[in-house]
Amino acid sequence: MQQDLIILSEYCTQGNIEPSFIRLLEEEGMIHIIIQEGEPYLYSSELNDVERFSRMYYDLSINMAGIDAINHLLKRVTRMQSEISTLKKLLQIHESNTTESPPDLS
Repeated sequence: MQQDLIILSEYCTQGNIEPSFIRLLEEEGMIHIIIQEGEPYLYSSELNDVERFSRMYYDLSINMAGIDAINHLLKRVTRMQSEISTLKKLLQIHESNTTESPPDLS
């Protein structure tokens, strides 16, 4: 499976992001950096997370511990929303089965 990679130095230059910030994210386990031929790369699938983290860090002045806590809570909310959606579907199925008329036993 081929994943798109973004050259870290180019991303940082274009986004006005310090490479040390990206390294901090990796050290905290929030993103993954891969080294190929001596060059660090970001997975393109993680760009949304990196952008969200950088807005928190640069625009809102939230430290790494705060970003990590917020990220954890956002993931938890997402899982809970998915679970609620599944439970609603199951409830609808259950309600549709119980509203049908009972079988005639005569």
